[in-house]
Amino acid sequence: MPKEEIIRVVVVDDHDLFRVGLVSMLSAHPDIAVVGQASRGEMGVRLVEELSPHVVLMDQRMPDVDGPEATRAILARRPMTRVLALTVLSGDGDVAAAMQAGAVGFLAKDGPIDDVAVAVRAAARGVSWLSPRAAELVLGRVRRSEVEPGSNHGPLEPLSPRELEVLRLLARGMENTAIATTLEISPRTAKNHVSSILRKLGVPGRIQAAVYAVRHGLD
Repeated sequence: MPKEEIIRVVVVDDHDLFRVGLVSMLSAHPDIAVVGQASRGEMGVRLVEELSPHVVLMDQRMPDVDGPEATRAILARRPMTRVLALTVLSGDGDVAAAMQAGAVGFLAKDGPIDDVAVAVRAAARGVSWLSPRAAELVLGRVRRSEVEPGSNHGPLEPLSPRELEVLRLLARGMENTAIATTLEISPRTAKNHVSSILRKLGVPGRIQAAVYAVRHGLD
């Protein structure tokens, strides 16, 4: 979507207090417009069809239609819509179910509220986004599925020694601030290293870079 376009969002969550608070927080951002909200999955699917949002925040556990099922229904009708899964994490099965349904990101309800706006912007650009806890679960699944980490993958020569250090920390689920503290560099420098790594590896986001690192045995 064009950078100057307002991001249209629909929020689907059966917890009224949480949903209203989330809508209020997102509405405070001038580049985000909450165009609709629903307390049930079926209602959410109908709203998305009527309102054509760019991004949907979808609770994963609802009494009528659960999040993954609602996500599939939405994407069957509007494949360009970006769905962000939203729930209290209990295990990597939650993340896997959301991703298999077609969600582009996963947000933990007990995570930092500021992450929501960041994730919405990333999703609108077509970039995957996972909360640190969700990333940890995804990377854990990748580690268990890799019989021989580091085999059958391309070289890492394009990365500098410092970028390799940053990539290792990314694979541990660290955010830029934690990376900066660990390496005794500024957060801005850490951010620049991450941007360079994404560009050199040709991956769209941090989680893809972290998975790349795990598959190269850098964690």
